[in-house]
Amino acid sequence: MQPEQVRTAAQARAIVEERGLLHVKVGVFDNDGVLRGKYVDRDKFFAALDRGLGFCDVVLGWDSNDQQYDNVSFTGWHTAFPDAQVRLLPQSCRALPLEGEMLLFLGEFSGTAEEVCPRAVLRRVLQRASAMGYGALAAAEFEFFIFSETPDSVRDKGYRGLKNLTPGYFGYSILRSGVHVELYQALLQLGADMRMPIEGLHTETGPGVIEAALHYTEALEAADRAALFKTFVKVLAQRRGLMATFMAKWSQGLPGQSGHLHLSLLREDGSAVFYDEHKPQTISDELRWFVGGQQALMPELLAMVACTVNSYSRLVPGYWAPTAATWGVENRTCALRVIQGGPTGQRVEYRIAAADINPYLAIAAAIGSGLWGIEHRIEPDEPITGNAYACSLPAKRQLPRTLDEAAHRLARSKAAQQLFGAAFVAHFAASREWEEREFRRAVTDWELARYFEII
Repeated sequence: MQPEQVRTAAQARAIVEERGLLHVKVGVFDNDGVLRGKYVDRDKFFAALDRGLGFCDVVLGWDSNDQQYDNVSFTGWHTAFPDAQVRLLPQSCRALPLEGEMLLFLGEFSGTAEEVCPRAVLRRVLQRASAMGYGALAAAEFEFFIFSETPDSVRDKGYRGLKNLTPGYFGYSILRSGVHVELYQALLQLGADMRMPIEGLHTETGPGVIEAALHYTEALEAADRAALFKTFVKVLAQRRGLMATFMAKWSQGLPGQSGHLHLSLLREDGSAVFYDEHKPQTISDELRWFVGGQQALMPELLAMVACTVNSYSRLVPGYWAPTAATWGVENRTCALRVIQGGPTGQRVEYRIAAADINPYLAIAAAIGSGLWGIEHRIEPDEPITGNAYACSLPAKRQLPRTLDEAAHRLARSKAAQQLFGAAFVAHFAASREWEEREFRRAVTDWELARYFEII
């Protein structure tokens, strides 16, 4: 049996026994899209397939630096950090080719933790789509920089003066991918082996930057693929003496790193929702309303997509990143780009997203806001032609400029509470407020250079 054939608990047991495994890996994704997990022995895994297993609930109550939030009610010292129940997902079974015959199974928080579990948030959005008669498809594409560095060397250097894998601006370079063919082939093979197939892989413009477009699939599976891709690209790189970063913007002088999302809806009969050959530009009413909802709610939901302090360093004019809730047809200067792909490929590219996204939450925000638009028949603005950065836009289309502002907008959003649940909105908004406060405690290189002597 192959991992992609596993669908049931019985099949999960069978594949573990076939491979003679004494242990398997299990993992869950946290608020920031970081994979947290452990090895469990075979007997415990078999029991957990039926009964679930426990993860300390601090996994949903700390940041990417393992520091506990001091402003959330779900968990903390006041709850004494009990276990949160996790149900294992047999259908998530993945090979771990870098570990021989080892298998990975993902889990999803259940019980009270389900309210704030990122994967469960997306699952609820997709249940909403199903109730409306739709299935949702998605795909992520990521830009990431590769460095000839190690976890020790970047710390020794204070993250300054890092050596990029390659020098210069070589977008779509056959030269660079030919010279480093072993790395590119390893990335392609990893995607194939771990059921996160890569549709396109090429150099982007910048020193050592690569872009990977993942194949589209059902939206929850697409989020699994995207989240796993980010994790295991880093694993692959470090095993080769390299490092990969998915920061939104790691260098002041270089473009940011996108994590664009491609989205579409299907009806129950398999027909495309977004395509109507009888409408202008073949844009169906549902697609128009979907974009209308995304445009209207983008300022309120931005914290779910631009979820780090660093995200907002990318959202500035002139760096191929949108700065307002704009849309256009085949317009890469807009936050929302309608791609005219015909009956089978017509979709929305959600271009506000960077490589630092938690894929579950970003896809939930992008699809949830679109569904809200269809439900309420929200009309978007007229599509922008030409340079969206040069357009004068009303205040309601302006995006929050900081994570703190975005978190406050999310906390007050009635639409977000309706779409994702009040408990999740309160918890996640508080976690982003914490992230901003942690940043404000820092003294940056910019401040030292600007003020140390002269002030």
